[in-house]
Formats: sequence, structure tokens, C-alpha cells
Amino acid sequence: MRRLELTITRLSKSGDGVAEVGGRAVFVPGTVPGDRVLAEVFEQGKAMRGEVLEVLQPGAGRRSALCPLAERCGGCDWMHLTEEVQHQHKEQIVVSALEHLGGVAHDRYELKPFVASPMPYNTRRRAVLHPVKGRLGFFGRRSHTHVEVELCPALTPPLESMPGELADAFGSALKDVDEVALLEVGGAVAIALTAKGALRPKHREVAHALIRDEAVAGVVLVPGAGKGPSELLGEPVLEAGGVLHRPDSFAQANADVNEDLVAHAVAELEAGPDDAALELYAGNGNFTFPLAAAARSVLAVESSTVSLALAQQAARRQGFTNIRFVQGDCEKAAAGLVKEGKRFERLLLDPPRTGAPGVGDWASKLLVSRVVYVACDPGALARDAAELLAQGFEPVSVRLFDLFPQTRHVEVVMSFSRGG
Repeated sequence: MRRLELTITRLSKSGDGVAEVGGRAVFVPGTVPGDRVLAEVFEQGKAMRGEVLEVLQPGAGRRSALCPLAERCGGCDWMHLTEEVQHQHKEQIVVSALEHLGGVAHDRYELKPFVASPMPYNTRRRAVLHPVKGRLGFFGRRSHTHVEVELCPALTPPLESMPGELADAFGSALKDVDEVALLEVGGAVAIALTAKGALRPKHREVAHALIRDEAVAGVVLVPGAGKGPSELLGEPVLEAGGVLHRPDSFAQANADVNEDLVAHAVAELEAGPDDAALELYAGNGNFTFPLAAAARSVLAVESSTVSLALAQQAARRQGFTNIRFVQGDCEKAAAGLVKEGKRFERLLLDPPRTGAPGVGDWASKLLVSRVVYVACDPGALARDAAELLAQGFEPVSVRLFDLFPQTRHVEVVMSFSRGG
């Protein structure tokens, strides 16, 4: 370990600043391009890392973080960057990943204008909290330790003060809690409490008190693995725009930007009344219903039983008759459809961070002519884009959506087409 003065030249895809020492990259969290810092430099596996001791000269994009926990909490790793610089570097990271990891040169597709969040803070409508020393908190930066949080400016206004309020409400019952998931939809709040083991009377008492005091609309009580079924108390199913949500299922974190994301993805798919569409990783129907309104039919595949049940319920409420839902692993389902000789004109997928290995082969054998890929990881997108290109698909457009301001994370919609 040694102390060195470093000049940060760029940001890595992991969000760290990068300097160079003896021809090797040094990754320094909490820095911005242009920073000159005094840092403790050390080897970590095959990489060199640095911890800032002092900022000697700040870069042009640096600012003071709004939250006093920003340097320790893992939730907002780019709060020290101005929004303009955040947007610039998110775009650079995505374009670089596509070129260097996927072999997709930037002149092969249209890079459409960046979609920023209307608000830089108070945007996240969902979060997962963990008990820490009798309170609630988030994971620390790059660690599995927890940072106690009483108030979080990244959360939407109805959720902002809930970490502290829920810790007060749970009291001693927190010792039997594994995690608490928060969800806000249209001003209404629901939570999911996951117990360490079997559900206890104290869990139910706290949940009923929160509902009675109108702190939340409903609670999902989730026992530890193998300890019985979940219990729904109050009204934990929340609705927005025809889509149903529960705090123990996935929802895009930024409701405002999500509307733009869905509209753009469906428009890019160019599905018409004669087209059969396949949607993989369909979740609770975030894209399914706008897609079904445009296409002849939609086959929506999702592995989560909770999400799929919500989507089916919402489809019945809205009167959709052209959607078929399938519960199961999306990769296995796609391979099965290929084996059965099924055909689809359109493919929309929104996979997890691991991506969708095999997507090029599926899309080709299903005779798809248009693919829209919604990505939350630039590296996985680049790898899967290379698969699609190898199967004769051409990149059409890329657009970034800032669902996660104050972080390195960004949502990307990339479209592909293939003739013949």
C-alpha cells in the first residue's frame, strides 16, 4: 500500500474514476474526471484500487453530495457528480461497451437523445431495507455491511422518511426480520416484510398497526424459505396506468421515466395488427399491455409467479383477450418455442443484469424481423447485441433512460431489424 497523487482521466463502467500508474489502471471510487487526488493505492486481486485521502484539485464535474451518507451508502454512488456529467458519462459507458465488448461501432446505429429524469432526487418508488443495529438501512458501498438510514432523499416523498419511521414501528420485532421492501405507486405505499423464519404474531401486530394508522395501504408478510405461504394484509396491491404492483415483486424504480421508456420501446418494436409478438421477462405487464394494444397477439413469458399473477389479473381487468401468459424460465421457454417451430414477427425482452444468452439464436429461428432489447447492464447488452448481429440483425437505434439518477446505472433500449 502506498500514497500517490493521481489524476482521474475517465470513469469506468463500474462507476469508479480511473487514473494510470506505471501503465496500469487504478480504480478510485468517489472521483470525477479532472480530479487530482491524494490516494492510498493497493492491489486487489488483479486490479489496482485507490481510496481518496484528499481532493487536491476538483474536476469540473464535482459537487458536494446532497446526502451526508453518500460516501458510505451504496445507493447513490454518483451523487458527487453534476447531472450533466452523469448523463455524459452514462452515454459514453454504453457506447464504449457496445463498441469494445459487442463489436457494434457507434456509426452503425442512431443514438437518440438522452431521456433525463424530471427530478434529480426523490425519484425511487421502491427500495429494500435491511435491519442494522436495531434500525433499518441499505447496503454500504461495495460491501455487504449495512449503513443505517433514517431519511433518504433518493426515495419519493411518501417513502423518504420511512426507513426511520418503520424502524420505530417495528421496534424489537426487527430482530426477526430479514428485509423490508418499500413500494410507492401514485402516492399509496405498501411494504413487504420478509421474516428470518416463520411469521410471528408480532409481525402481524406491527403490520396491522401500520395499516390502521394509515402509514401504509397494505403489507405482504413473507416467511423465511420453506416456512409457509405469504400473507396479504390490507391492500398491498397498488395500481397505476392499468398495471398492478406488489412490494414483493419487481417494478421499475422511476415512475416518470418508466412511462417514456415503455412508450419508446413499444414504438421501436413497430408491431402492427398483423404481428404476433413474443415478450420475454414480461414481469407484471409493464410493456405487455401497450404492446397488446398494437399487436395481433402477445405471448408473455415470466418466471415470477407473483408478477405473472398480477399481470393476468390486470389483463382481465382491462379486457385483453389477445395475451397468452406463460410461467417459466425465459431461456427454456424460448428454446421450447424454437423446438415447436413457432413463429413471431416481433420480440421484446427486458432481461435481468445477466442478460439473455442465446437471444440471437432464438430470434433467428423464430423468424423475428424486429427486436427491442431493454437493458439495465451495458456489458450484457453488448454481449447479446453481438449475438444478434452474428445472426444477421442490424442495429437500428439506442436510447438511454435515466431511471437511476445519482448512480452509474442507466436503462437502455436498443432496437434491431432483419429483412427477409
